[in-house]
Amino acid sequence: MRIFDDLRSGLTPAVEELHQSWEGGRHEPLRGRELAAEALTAAAFLAVAIALAALLPAERDFDAPLALTLVATYALMARVHFPIGYGFTIPTQIVLVPMLFLVPLGAVPLLVAAGMVLGGLPEYVRGERHPTRALAAIGDSWHTIGPVVVLSAAGVTEPKLGEWPVLLAALAAQVVVDNVVASLRDWAGLGVPLKLQSQLFGWVTLVDVLLSPVGLLVAMAAVQDPYAVVLVLPLAGLLLVFALERGARVRQAIELSRAYRGTTLLLSDVLEVDDEYTGFHSRSVVSLSVAVSDAMGLSSRQRRNVEFGALLHDVGKIAVPKEIINKPGPLTDDEWLVIKTHTIEGQKMLDRVGGLLSEVGRIVRSSHEKWDGSGYPDALAGEAIPVESAIVACCDAFNAMTTDRSYRAAMTLDEAIQELQANAGTQFSPAVVETLMRVLTADPLAGGARGPRIAVSA
Repeated sequence: MRIFDDLRSGLTPAVEELHQSWEGGRHEPLRGRELAAEALTAAAFLAVAIALAALLPAERDFDAPLALTLVATYALMARVHFPIGYGFTIPTQIVLVPMLFLVPLGAVPLLVAAGMVLGGLPEYVRGERHPTRALAAIGDSWHTIGPVVVLSAAGVTEPKLGEWPVLLAALAAQVVVDNVVASLRDWAGLGVPLKLQSQLFGWVTLVDVLLSPVGLLVAMAAVQDPYAVVLVLPLAGLLLVFALERGARVRQAIELSRAYRGTTLLLSDVLEVDDEYTGFHSRSVVSLSVAVSDAMGLSSRQRRNVEFGALLHDVGKIAVPKEIINKPGPLTDDEWLVIKTHTIEGQKMLDRVGGLLSEVGRIVRSSHEKWDGSGYPDALAGEAIPVESAIVACCDAFNAMTTDRSYRAAMTLDEAIQELQANAGTQFSPAVVETLMRVLTADPLAGGARGPRIAVSA
């Protein structure tokens, strides 16, 4: 299993990078920590698999032609990469279950590993996949160890419904071993945090669980005629059609995500060319806003909206006359009325782009609302303010307070924090202020309070 997809909540750059690595980097050799992690995982699996093959009693004869048929069928099923949730799954469970009851249990892990490697053989021959990546295929076979040990210990040799407690235990052992090994391997090789693993592997586990009853039915039929297992191949063909269609959707989603991100960065660049301070300020607000959204546990879709909203919250100032934007000193009441139109103008610009950026436009429109309802343009109050907008507003104000302006010097970090706390519940969301305080306490430099101040006009 490799992580690459999050169609449900919006693709992030990290997810896109993982997908690109899996899609485009297969011809590259494994290197560094990833090579070490995969080599260690594969070596440990082979040691355990060989030990099981040697030590477990053979409850049935080894039928070489049948074993080769099972390996070939497993290899074909392993070629069906079906994108789901945050990654992809292969429907090999339909073959694994009958394999547990057709060949000696001790031989199953090694046969599965052979099927996994054989499944990638066409890519190895064409040079589309580097031979070192066979280590990953071997490491992906760890899921077989759990059910083999459980079925052997329980002495279950036939796929009977009456043995359902043991069969459930075998499935549970498969899930636990597979997820634990995959989590440690992806943490060691790819740097994926362990706390994220339950989200990443949940969908793949669900597919294995749902396919297990189908595999059990195949096993029941194959006990009478072992070669009946090949009847799963039409199902593999059907899943392949679905997988190709969904794979195309994944690629389209990634391209669309990149287009939106490129449009966002282009608008940000235009804003920076139009007014240097506004562009610099917007970029400075982004990292702090994203840190707060992460600390608040927002979904990846909300996090993306915070990132884009922070980058573009001032984009509407392009439509505001330069003499107002660059005016030294306080603005008149009429000039403030013009300034206050920039959130509406920003939303209009993003609505013209459409799609995902229309959603971001809603965040931009509300980025100057206040918790007590005295903000603009819609006088929203409290929970009526989108949480993404509340985050951007708070981080925007903090960045402004800690930056020199032509008409006032920057506040110190402590002064800015006191100002935020004093206005929590009136200007700012109390929950956002509390979270921002935690972020700044953990990393005082997260607010950008480092190095020389940049003296520019308001």
